[in-house]
Amino acid sequence: MTVRKSGVLLPVSSLPSPYGIGDLGPQAYRFVDFLARAGQTLWQVLPLNPILSVNGNSPYQSVSAFGLEPLFISPERMVDDGLLEQEEIEPWPEFPDERVDYRGTSGYKRRLFDSAYARFRERRENNCGFRLFLEKNPFWLDDYTLFVALHDRYQRRPWNEWPAELRDRDAAALAHARDEEQDRIGREQFLQYVAFRQWSALREYCRQRRVQIIGDVPIYVTYDSADVWADPGIFKLDEARSPSVVAGVPPDYFNPDGQLWGNPVYRWDELRRRDYDWWVRRIEHTLTLVDLVRIDHFRGFAGYWEVPAGSPTAANGRWAEGPGADFFNRLARALPCLPFIAEDLGYITADVRELIHTFSFPGIRLLLFGFAGDAASSPFSPHNLAPRCVAYTGTHDSNTARGWFEEETDQHLREQLFRYIGREVSADAVAWELVRLALLSVAETAVIPMQDLLGLGAGARMNRPGVPDGNWEWRATAEQVSDGLADALRELTALSGRL
Repeated sequence: MTVRKSGVLLPVSSLPSPYGIGDLGPQAYRFVDFLARAGQTLWQVLPLNPILSVNGNSPYQSVSAFGLEPLFISPERMVDDGLLEQEEIEPWPEFPDERVDYRGTSGYKRRLFDSAYARFRERRENNCGFRLFLEKNPFWLDDYTLFVALHDRYQRRPWNEWPAELRDRDAAALAHARDEEQDRIGREQFLQYVAFRQWSALREYCRQRRVQIIGDVPIYVTYDSADVWADPGIFKLDEARSPSVVAGVPPDYFNPDGQLWGNPVYRWDELRRRDYDWWVRRIEHTLTLVDLVRIDHFRGFAGYWEVPAGSPTAANGRWAEGPGADFFNRLARALPCLPFIAEDLGYITADVRELIHTFSFPGIRLLLFGFAGDAASSPFSPHNLAPRCVAYTGTHDSNTARGWFEEETDQHLREQLFRYIGREVSADAVAWELVRLALLSVAETAVIPMQDLLGLGAGARMNRPGVPDGNWEWRATAEQVSDGLADALRELTALSGRL
């Protein structure tokens, strides 16, 4: 019997919080209660990894594919755990309720973290949980914490600009650096321990409320990261340890230059020789944090676009062969199941479709795309969806439903949409109409961005691809996560057989 289910897309950073960014404190638990009241069994988040602020605060550009973002640590939970006193977190700055203030939050929480770490060091010898955390995570934590310490030492210059002995990971130089940076390393170990502990507690609460978490794994990692510095042999780098080619996507109708992402690409031949050990650890680790995994840019496992380093655009790139089924067969031997969602938007070829079909991964269908051309034949229109897919109104990279209606539709498109719905609707009502279409579709799973449940316009958009500033900042307010909205969503969820 097919189980129909639904959920909400809301990044942790977008949760309500008085501290300038969403965190793992009381409002996160309140949001899980909202999901349960609304009959939702899925909560989709964006990557949880440490954000690299120089890359526009994108969660898809991180200094570690394994660590958690320390800014998500809840001050209230640290008070509950005896790491801070209540008066130490008060008064906090007047942060905006509807936007993330990355700079302000970082400064405020840095002071809290310093105080908490000092108190923690006084009783560190008696903390069995911390020691167990260190024992279970050395495969990524040791390199990550040293990387963070050295990144600070060298004024956040990329690791290939560090002294050669550290850039090239000379064993003696690394040992000496660890001795010199013991306190900075210890502080970062502590922050990761607290973040993982708070996340684990929240995930257990989700289990109790029968809510599964959909995580997000970007296919590529950031060049200036602990991942590339610690294991350069699995990336296409030159003799100076700089990328020889970088990732992107080819030119298309919408972008004649393509998209130049700049991430290093993998040496899949070397990963194959190593039995994909780095990727196996990455997925195993991710599945200790979430229940399902959205694989971003899934098509890169079939074939990927690589561009010579230094090229001004992606137009000079070429297609290269990905690892294909061999990679997923290896993961299948390591894991009891592959709970993946394939992000299969963009230029999708037969080899990508075959890979998805072979492993029965659900793909993604955005309803906003269904009305861009001929709704009758579009694979994104509700009546053309296959059961084995995840239906969305939009994603973090698209406009909100209302913003799309107000900014990106012409009279012809609107008339087509009205004919499809069966009546004219206003900008105030269009988002909920698309939510209704997604939930009533045959798709086994439907996930709705929180902005569309709230009917918000383009000002609530999460990301504008290609625009470097002003992204990843939208937040919900506590008042918006309301019982009235939960009850309305529950009614529609029941009607669509997803309760």
